[in-house]
Formats: sequence, structure tokens, C-alpha cells
Amino acid sequence: MITEIETKVAAAKKASIILASVATDIKNHALGEMAEALDSHRSRILEANAEDLEDAKKLVEEGKLSRALVDRLKVTDDKIDGMIAGIRDVIKLDDPVGKTLSATSLDDGLDLYQVCCPIGLIGTVFESRPDVVPQIMSLCLKSGNATIFKGGSEALHSNRAIFEILVEAIETIDGMPDGAFQLMETREEVMDVLKLDDYIDLLIPRGSNAFVRFIQENTKIPVLGHADGICSVYVDDRADLDKAYNVCFDAKVQYPAVCNAMETLLIHRDIADAFLPKIAQMYSDASVELRCDDRSYRIVEGMKLPEAVSRATEEDWKTEYDDLILSIKIVDSIDEAIDHINMYGSHHTDAIVTEDAANRKKFIDLVDSSSVMVNASTRFADGFRYGKGAEVGISTNKIHARGPVGMEGLV
Repeated sequence: MITEIETKVAAAKKASIILASVATDIKNHALGEMAEALDSHRSRILEANAEDLEDAKKLVEEGKLSRALVDRLKVTDDKIDGMIAGIRDVIKLDDPVGKTLSATSLDDGLDLYQVCCPIGLIGTVFESRPDVVPQIMSLCLKSGNATIFKGGSEALHSNRAIFEILVEAIETIDGMPDGAFQLMETREEVMDVLKLDDYIDLLIPRGSNAFVRFIQENTKIPVLGHADGICSVYVDDRADLDKAYNVCFDAKVQYPAVCNAMETLLIHRDIADAFLPKIAQMYSDASVELRCDDRSYRIVEGMKLPEAVSRATEEDWKTEYDDLILSIKIVDSIDEAIDHINMYGSHHTDAIVTEDAANRKKFIDLVDSSSVMVNASTRFADGFRYGKGAEVGISTNKIHARGPVGMEGLV
């Protein structure tokens, strides 16, 4: 017997065939209408989000929801501005569909062309962040992919409001197929969606480590994404310390609940005494808890910092805190820093602060991560910052797409 969920997914699969051939001007018109609709329905979005936040606060008090998820759940006018800007940037991007990547003449009258085409039907399963809906819908629409959305129950009202606003904006546009975008809302639907490998061509999970691993382990559908965001910054002995203070503070404090926030700070032993006391004070003033290896602990233990300072354990190097908590380790060399990152990191985003060209090159060449920064915060690892308009997610996979994935990863 065909379930209601399978009926919805089958409708989206059928619509994906039509969407794949929709003209660029029609897709751009639809995107423009989506951006305008978000702008004109701000109050509807904020009211729905307020309802979710009220429910989320109760769950936090009951210990059923983390503070990090609540931080990601909150929608503000600034976040709506970001959603709108992301869609408008997608309009400016070249349409990849039908683009010829290569052409080869094999013989007289026999030519071979490699041409971009949409993946087909994409499923995205995500926790907390309502801004995922316009990000992924805009990129999938422009790249000709139909999409199934399954958000977390903690963002039920926000996701529904944003999804309905976007779909209402495009449903009357000539040339746009009906049913290309579908929203699933119950928890049971997650397992049903994971089984639909006959329909869904690619899954993009966005959420916690446990959430993404659950998706990866319970489906035959190819999965694009990352399970962890264990990002590190290494301050080299040839670093400009003023740059290092700015980079390291931003990487941890600016938005600690996201996957590209720094979780481990590595400091070369030769500059530790000069660098660590000031940055430790900056972190403490920003309410950051420090978990230090033996050498860094000896430097900060006498500072009487108001925030907690403790000794790091082996588990700390493997932990994505998504909070105002930071592991600190002093290393003897750049090689030790690279080894630590490749052993304990998640291959997401890592950074070096240095003025030495040779060390910069070594770090870039040997750190096995999807994004490697030089004298820049890990927080810059983002599709919008990379000029992709938005991103469907950050992939640590080595096959197909890696790093912040925009439209080029959807064809």
C-alpha cells in the first residue's frame, strides 16, 4: 500500500523532471518572488518563531533540548535580511543547468559533450535552523532540483510559516511545476523518508553529530554533509599576535553554537607565555570556559580568571562543544599542530595564524580539511561568504563535493 508520505515524495519526483528544464528567467523570477514574500511576511515568520522559542525554553528547562539548538532556532529581523540576501545572491549566480563542461570530437561527425544536469530529488533533514528552508530551496530551485524538507519538531511553526510563504510565492508562476517542494512534519516521517531510495537521489542532513550520524547509518540514499564541526586554530611562533587575538576571539566567541566555530586552540610553545595570558583573559571576560593541557594550565592557573579553568582530558580534543567552552593545547612545532588536527579534527575547517610563507604552505598542504584558513577566522567557512549565494551545507566528503556546497554540488 502506498503511504501518504510516498505519495508526496512521488509527486516531488515527478515534478523534478519538469523543474530540470525550466528556463533560467522563470527560475530567477520565482526566486525574486520568494525574496519579496519573505520581506512582506516578516511578522508572520517572527510570530511563528516566538511560538517555537516559547516551547523550546520549556524543553531546555526539562533537559530535553540543548541551549545550542535554541540559539540556532531563533529568528530575528537580521536573520530574515540574511535569508533575503541569500536568495537575491542566488539570482545573480549563473545557472549551471545545461552548461557544457567539455566538448570532444571523437571522430568525423561524432562529438561528445559533458553537460551539467540536476541531481533530481533532494531530501534535506535538519534540526532547529529555520533559515535552512530558504537557503536550500533557493539553491535547489535554481539548479533544477525538487526538494523534500523535514525539519525538527522544535522548529515546527517557523519551518511551516517560511515554507508556506515561499511556496505561495511561486505556485502561480507559469512554467513552475506543482509539488516540486514538499514539507514533512512528523517524527515518524524521518524513517519513512530514509527508506525511499527509489525516489530520493541525495540526502543533505543539517544538525548535531548524533543526528547526522543517525541519518548516515539508517539510509541507502547517498548522504552529503558532515557529522562534526571540530575546528582548530593554530597560532604559529611566527604569528602576528595582534592578528592572532582577533582571529582566535572571533572564531570562538562570535557564534559558538555553529559548526565552524573553533573548539581547540593550539599555540606554539615559543609564543605561549606572550600570547596565552591575554587571550585567556579575553575569553574569560566573554564567559568562555577553558580546558587546558598541562603546559597551558600552568600559565593560566594563577590568573584568577572568573570563568572556569580546568585540565583537558583526551575526550576534550574529540568534542564539538557548540558552546562557550574551549580546549587549549601548547605544541612544540607546526608538525605537532598538523598531526593533532588530522587526528582529532573533523576535516571541516582549520586555521593557522602566521607570517611565515613556508609554514603557511605546509599547513595548507598537509591539513586534511574541507576549508583551510590563513590569518582568518574559521567562521568564514560559509557558502554566503564564499560567494555562493548560500549553501546547502558543508561537506567533509572527498567524493563529489567538499567544503561549503552551493549549486555546483547539486548538478
